[in-house]
Amino acid sequence: MKKTTLYEIKALYRDDLRVTGYEFGEGEETLCILGSLRGNEVQQLYVCSQLVKRFGELEKQGRLHAGHKILVIPTANPYSMNIKKRFWPTDNTDINRMFPGYDLGETTQRIAAGIFEQIKNYQYGIQFTSFYMPGNFQPHVRMMKTGFEDVEMAKRFGMPYVVVREPRPYDTTTLNYNWQIWETNAFSIYTTTTESIDKESAQMAVRSILTFLAKEDVIDYKGHDGYLSQVVMDTDMVPVRTRVSGIFETKVKVGEEVVKGQVMAETIDPYEGTVTEVLAAPVDGMVFFAHNEPLTYANTAVFKLVVRED
Repeated sequence: MKKTTLYEIKALYRDDLRVTGYEFGEGEETLCILGSLRGNEVQQLYVCSQLVKRFGELEKQGRLHAGHKILVIPTANPYSMNIKKRFWPTDNTDINRMFPGYDLGETTQRIAAGIFEQIKNYQYGIQFTSFYMPGNFQPHVRMMKTGFEDVEMAKRFGMPYVVVREPRPYDTTTLNYNWQIWETNAFSIYTTTTESIDKESAQMAVRSILTFLAKEDVIDYKGHDGYLSQVVMDTDMVPVRTRVSGIFETKVKVGEEVVKGQVMAETIDPYEGTVTEVLAAPVDGMVFFAHNEPLTYANTAVFKLVVRED
């Protein structure tokens, strides 16, 4: 294992910003894994820490195949993580909306440019990322439909689901999109949580990456092959939205099967304590995403369902 500083910015009032990477093996730039780009992505940081530990063990055991280099970057935004702020502290910008970056631009553009210059030539790229809305997910691999996506390759992770979605205009500045445009096989992996640690889904993510690398003949690993992944288009999921704002009380969990008409949650008046809305499942399906905050706004997608196939 080699610990290296991939990018550094001098600071006036704080310690310098350093983006740290852990390299395993030597040779072709095979796999880059990037964890938290945002300051609240604690689970993403944790998963990368477990991968650093696991790759270190595999390297000592001689189970990394010759000619391959693996790079793990636990976080690219330690400044925000130190103060538990999701976006860049000084101007509230999102580093994952700045790729491929600009080395003469604003701070977050420079950070994105510095990182991307180091990782743009890897054969495979995996990002542990988070959703723009607070909530828990069914673990899955997600990729954008850029014309460079490889759904069959995504299935080799053995995750329960592979989600494919059409990119929106703002997606063109994300890491995943730019990795694909630079001909890296790029995947985003979602575990269950973001701001808290869920060890079960974290270990599923670790196993899925080891399984993928074994299938790509990069490491020696004999473990659980995982699931026969179901491919789902993001547009095929059924959202369940609130009509009113208030205290949100959920009745179901991620991964739970629901039937049409089943009560999934209630919205409660925060002043009077009365139930102002009952949210029922519009279809038979599985809870893929669930809002996990105690409050909700009106017209918010608090659940997303994968329709049960007959």
